[in-house]
Parts: sequence; structure tokens; C-alpha cells
Amino acid sequence: MKILERRIYRGPNLYAHFPVIRLKVDLGVLEEWPSAKIPGFVDGLLEAIPTLEQHTCSYDSAGGFIRRLREDGGTWLGHVLEHVAIELQVLAGASVSFGKTRGTGVEGEYYVVYEYDEEQVGEAAGELALDLLHSLLPDNVRPKGAGGAGFNFVEQKEELISYAQRRQFGPSTAALVRAAEDRDIPWLRLNNYSLVQLGHGRYQKRIQATITSETRFIGVEIASDKELTNQILGDLGLPVPRQRLVRSPTKAVQAAERLGYPVVVKPLDANHGRGVSIGLESREAVEVAFAKAVEHSRTVIIETYIPGFDHRILVIGGELVAVAKRVPGHIIGDGEHSVAELIDLVNADPRRGIGHEKVLTRIDLDHQALRLLELSGYTPDSIVPPGEILYLRSTGNLSTGGTAIDQTDVIHPDNREMAIRAASAIGLDVAGVDFISPDISRSFAEIGGAICEVNAAPGFRMHVAPTEGTPRDVAGPVMDMLFPPGSPTRIPIAAITGTNGKTTVSRMVAHIHKMSGATVGLSSTDGVYIDGERTVAGDMTGPGAARMVLRDPRVDLAVLETARGGLLRAGMGYRSCDVGAVLNVAADHLGLGGIDTVEGLAELKRIVVEVARDCAVLNADDELCLRMADYTEAARIGYVTMNPKHDLVRKHIRAGGLAAVLEEGINGDMITIYDHGTHIPLLWTHLIPATMEGKAGHNVNNAMFAALIAYAMEVKVENIRQGLRTFDTTYFQAPGRLNVFDELPFKVILDYGHNPAAVQAMTNLVRKLDVSGRRSVVLSAPGDRRDEDIREIARIAAPGFSRFVVRADDNTRGRASDEVPNMLRDELLANGVPREAIAVVTDEQQAVERALSVSEPGDLLLIFGDKISRCWKQICRFRDDGGHGQGSAPAALSTVGSLANPEGDAESSRSERRRKRSGETVIEDQRGVRIARESDD
Repeated sequence: MKILERRIYRGPNLYAHFPVIRLKVDLGVLEEWPSAKIPGFVDGLLEAIPTLEQHTCSYDSAGGFIRRLREDGGTWLGHVLEHVAIELQVLAGASVSFGKTRGTGVEGEYYVVYEYDEEQVGEAAGELALDLLHSLLPDNVRPKGAGGAGFNFVEQKEELISYAQRRQFGPSTAALVRAAEDRDIPWLRLNNYSLVQLGHGRYQKRIQATITSETRFIGVEIASDKELTNQILGDLGLPVPRQRLVRSPTKAVQAAERLGYPVVVKPLDANHGRGVSIGLESREAVEVAFAKAVEHSRTVIIETYIPGFDHRILVIGGELVAVAKRVPGHIIGDGEHSVAELIDLVNADPRRGIGHEKVLTRIDLDHQALRLLELSGYTPDSIVPPGEILYLRSTGNLSTGGTAIDQTDVIHPDNREMAIRAASAIGLDVAGVDFISPDISRSFAEIGGAICEVNAAPGFRMHVAPTEGTPRDVAGPVMDMLFPPGSPTRIPIAAITGTNGKTTVSRMVAHIHKMSGATVGLSSTDGVYIDGERTVAGDMTGPGAARMVLRDPRVDLAVLETARGGLLRAGMGYRSCDVGAVLNVAADHLGLGGIDTVEGLAELKRIVVEVARDCAVLNADDELCLRMADYTEAARIGYVTMNPKHDLVRKHIRAGGLAAVLEEGINGDMITIYDHGTHIPLLWTHLIPATMEGKAGHNVNNAMFAALIAYAMEVKVENIRQGLRTFDTTYFQAPGRLNVFDELPFKVILDYGHNPAAVQAMTNLVRKLDVSGRRSVVLSAPGDRRDEDIREIARIAAPGFSRFVVRADDNTRGRASDEVPNMLRDELLANGVPREAIAVVTDEQQAVERALSVSEPGDLLLIFGDKISRCWKQICRFRDDGGHGQGSAPAALSTVGSLANPEGDAESSRSERRRKRSGETVIEDQRGVRIARESDD
């Protein structure tokens, strides 16, 4: 059994709306060996992981999975791998349960999908699950080198649990994240530890364990200095023990004698009870304790010993929320077992685990335990009399094996007020006050007691899962402190997908919001933009780019273009959006990534509307989009149609639904919005620059989507009108989307269209435009598209143009450099295009130069470009050396060799000149044609 491919989905995906791992597994010969057919396999598996008995599988009751393993010939090992990977994570402390296994369509290959909490722990669990299954196989079917005699599952499981402790959230952070989820507050993990962002964009707060973004640094510094803490509290009259600071064992003994025995020895700035020794009554004991304390801090505190129990009082936002009595790790003698055996019995408690794995931590027989044993006159082999309590720790920290008893309901009001004053004095929003008292239910003024520490970043485990008593919700008050009820936590998110138009619509929506005064975060095919400034270049339509936008503290609103590739590779980068829009679904990228049909592509793109909260915006003229209405849980559905007689949309409008409809009027076509029975004429299409006076039907459709998305996000109607009126398709506003260059004797249009639907839209536009000369096109297709899609592009273009230059992309994606151009040429010929009207020029730069060189005054040249920036610069820098304006013959193909470097060499830069305008630098060539803009920043 081999893992052929691993994919980590970090957000909503094809399989679930939460993070999952998908393994593509080849069973090989094991396809013929289901579980029940393998001798001893099921028994060996249950011996290794008895808790699999609890898995229900398809029977909806405990033991269901075991029935699947044993009955009807058993189940295939891919399915077993899924369950084992889930259970290993559960044993490591994760809360996961979802999984599914399905065939890929290839015999013996399966997709094994399972939920995870922490990505790398989930991967490690899958690897260990595979090793375990291999170890249980007989030699004749076990892969070579897999799961041999050297495999020790128990050790490997312990290593996984330890690894999970290092990778997963600790109990405090996990409690805070759960409290955020309960309040519908989105969160993002910012590192491999406990740094978490709560909320999105401008509303975000941060936590690191129980330190919050509101925690004052000076408060943390004071709390970390035990001497200073003691001094500040003592100056306010709060009860504290007397202290001395020392740096040598001699000084430690002297301080202890001055203070008077018994004393406590502890590091100045350690935590979790490390290096703390209490109740010391001799010079020798102090010297030993000093040596242990100095391992954790150069400076050591000697303080008076306060008799009583150790209590942790948790204060959040100036309110006491929980109290726990902490009992040091201990054993109780039974007169039969040795100390070591009693420790093993205590550690056998299923509530105890490694580190923070479970609600309690195992007790180790370490230096401190051995010292306390020696003081009590015992060794690890001693038999302890029945009923005798033997403490193995000086402090009650849960992290060292202690237990916790909730006492929130019995704390005396004086002690409550004392703890609140202490937290306020140190200046902490979340504080753990360690208070020693014989009885927390009686006032310190009556029976004594003292504050020994005030802790920043106090642990929550003892309160959320006490050994005895009532669990307390201590994470909730932190959330309510950071986000008071009614305060916003989310910025509005628009997620936009579709086969074509998503970049233009995303830019239109972002422009409308910017014109309305918002600071917009936009992710698109050419980069991430914050408030109109590109901060990261490249194709940024995946989950990483979305998280980049949502993490920016300046952003008021996010517009996230969501592409097929990102959804397939890693899912979405966020759990939900406010408005999800699917513009269209057409044949593109089919045969890639397991998506072979347009129906499969529609299912993938449907994820965007499945997770929409407020509104799902769908293309009513696309049947595949219409069907998505059954899968959304959004509060509303908005339809976009260019057919004013659309029957379904008419019924939807009459029922009070939301829609954008293109309606014919005396002055042309009007984009109209219907909402709750209200008819809102928005804008004539010919007044929208991006539509080229209404002739660019695809951009009319894009504008309708942008208008409805903005309307669903509560943008004022007049602001939508103004946004559409001021959005054009210049290279600077929408690179590669219907960019028109009019500075030559002929018109040039540059577009990124790369699939049949996009080519059809542009061909339809070219037919509508008034052209006195000929229509020409530079045509190509990505090399990873199906042959039938490439031929379809040629069939669509054939009747629309009189001259063709066919080319290849720089990245041929596995094909020969001339394969795609030749395929296009052959299909053009088959569709009646004369051979002399077709030029095959494989290189994109040379193809563009050829098309520019042979164009004449009055012509229209449509260039389908791949490297958009390079193509635009090449168009702008094209020198009309043939003097076409005077009717001279067109330049020859040989001029290609004399082109300046399209990325800009020294010669071409000298021909450019710069001038200042409105705070930005405008770069022009020697003819005064604007070719780029640069910010002064």
C-alpha cells in the first residue's frame, strides 16, 4: 500500500466545510485482501488500538466499524487507514471524527479523506497508521521494508502524542479558540505555537496562550519579576511573604536564617513550579534547593513559608471568574505496593497523559520526587503504610502531576476582593493570583495567608477540567472582554468564482467599495491589493492570498477572487463569506486535478455559495449555476439574468426575491435591481465604460454581477452607479481584461481569454465593433487543456476574423512548442479559413510583433495574451516604422529581430521620459504614449 499523493485542505473543500487531509492510496496487491481475509489482522489491530471499538462507521452505533472489519469479507485497507488515522489523532488529544474513503476510478486506488485539528499532526497520524497496518500484514503481502520486526507501535504512538503536544494548541489556547467559535468569531493560527488572530481585518485581536492583545507589556514584566511583584503588593497592604534575593548558596542560607525557618526557595523568573522547593527547615536543604533553583534563574528568592493550601484565583477584566485549590502530585499508601508501583497505578488513570494531552499530567519519579521521598524516609522501593499521603511535588501545578479542586463558590468575599486588587495593582487583564491559605472560605484577615505570585498568561486547564468540582467557563469572559457583546468581529467578505469574468467582477466590486470610502483588500489573478495598492504580485486567487487579506489590520472589507486551482489544492482560506457569487461554469481545465466534466467543475465552484452566510449570487442564465441554489444556506439568493422574460427569475421577484435583470428601454439596455418587490433602475449599459457603449455583452454581465454583489453588501445605490460609471478596462485598472490601445493607426485589444467561452465573448464583441479595415487575432490555448477544447477555440474564432497568428505559451505544459499552434491552424483550415490567412509563430513576443507589423490603418487587432504585462509593454512600445498613417507598406517580419527587450533594456529606457502628475510618476515613450504608472512610494 503506497501513498501516491497528499493534499492538505485548510478550509471548506469538496469533501467538507472544515480542514481535512486527502491521501491518494494505491493498495496494490492488497486490493485482493480485504480485512477479514487477512489472518489475525483484525485482532492485531484491536490489540494495538482498543478504542477503535467505539467507532460507529455506517452502523451508527459503537462497534459498527468492527462489524465492517469482520463481516461480509471485511473492508478494504484504505477504509481501515482512514479510521486508524482519525483514532490516532484522538489518542493524541484532538477532537476529530470525520472521514470518508472513495475509489478514484482506477482499480486499487482510493481517496482516503480524514479530518484533522493540527496539520502536521494529521499528516504524522496518517503515516503512523500506514506503518501500523503494514506491520499487521503477513509477510507474503507486506511491502518490502515496511512494518518489519523493528517496528514498535507503542513507542511510535508515544512519540506521536509528544509531537502533538508540541504542535497542537495547549488547553488554554484551545479553550479560547472554542469560546471564539461558540461566539461565531473567526480565528486564524499565526504560527506553529499559540499565537492566534481572533476576528478579521480591522476588527482583529490577538492572543498568545492567555496573553491578549490588550495585555500591557509592563504588567507582564512586573509579574515576571517575583521580587517586584511582592514589593508592589506589599506597598498596597496586601498580604505577601517576606523575601530576600540571593545569587549564591551562602547568601541563600544567610537569608533563610534571617527570615527564619521554614522557608521557600524558588527562581526569580521561572514558571510552572519549576525549581520551587517549600517547607525547608535546614541549611543543607536550602543549599540543595538553591542548586535546583539556579538551574532556572541566576537570581533566587528566599521567602518565608506560609502554611496552608495553594489556591489559584483567576481574575479576568477586573472580575474573579474561578478559584481552584491545587494539590501537589501525591500517592496514598496501601501497605502492599511500593512507591514506584503506586506511581504507576496513579499514572494508569485514563485522565492522566503526557504534558497537556489530557486533563491531568503523569507524575514522574524525578529529582524533586526523590528528594521529597528522602525527606520522608522512603525510597522508590519502599512500601507505604495504608492511608498515608506521600507528596512527590512541592507545588500543586497541574503540569507536574498535581490535581485541582474547584472552589469558586466558597471563596470568602475578602479573599475575592484581595485577588482583584492584586491583579489591578500589577496591571494585568488576565491574571492568576497564587494565594496560600488554610481555608479559602475564611478571610485572610482572620486566619492569615499570603499572595506568593501573580501570574501573567495563567493556565486554564485546572478551571475548565478540574479533578473535582464544577468546570468553569473561563475562556468566555476573555472573549467578552476582547469583543463586548454587539461589537463587530468580521469584515464583510465577497467570494467570487466562475470560469470567466471573476477577475473583472472582483475588481469592479472592489472599485465600488473603494469609491464608497472603504479600505478594500482584494485578491486576484495578478496580486493582492490593499486600498488599491498592490502589495504582492502574482496569481493570488488561493487560500493563502485570502488569509493575507484577512490578516491585514487596515482592511474594512475583503473581495476575494476564488479560482479552481486553489479550491482543488487546498480549499478556501476562510470558513465562510458574506456574499458568495458563481458567475458561470464552462469547459476549462477539464481533465486536470480529477475534474473531468463541467458538472464536476460546477460542484467544485459550488463551495463558494455553500459557505455563503448572507447572500448567494447566481447566474440564472447558466443551468449549472441555477442548480446550486439547492445547496446554499445563505439567508438570500440573488439571481442575475440578461433575459427579462426568465420565468424562474420572474417568480423569484414576485416572491420578494433579489435579482439583477437586463431590461430593454427606449434609450438602450438598463441594468435593474429588484428587491422585496421594489424596482430599482440602476444604470444604462452604454454609460458603463467597461462595456464599450454596451457592445461588450460579457462586461455588461460582469457589471450586473458587481452591482448585485455590492447591493447585497449594503452599498448605497448611488455609490454603485458611481462605481460602475468610473470603472474602465484600461490596463491600469484591469490588466488583461479588454485593454484597448488606441494610439496606433489601428485599434489593439489585449485580453487574457484562454478558454472557449472567453474566446466566444471576445469574438462576439469584435463582430459588434465598427471596423473600417480587417479584423485580426493572435490566438493560442494553454497546453494542459484537452485537445477538444483547443480545437473548440479555433472553431469559435474562425468566422470572426480575416487574419490569424497562432502561437504557443511560454510554458507549453508538457506539449511540444508547435503542437498547440499546429492544432489551432489545422482546425482553422478545417473551418474554411484560407491557409494564407494563417501564420504560425510559436513565440508569443514574435507572434505579437508579427500581428502588429502587418496591421494597417483602420484594422482591429485582438491579442489573446499570456504574459499580459510583457504584451502590453510590447504594444505600447511598438514603433510604427512603416509609416502606416501615410499608407506605406506594412513592416516585414524581420523587424522582430530589432525589437527592444519588452521588459525594458537600457536603450528603450532612454527613449522614455518621465513627468510628474498628481503625486505619481507617469512614464511615457518618445511619442508621449503612456505605458506605465509608478507610485512615488
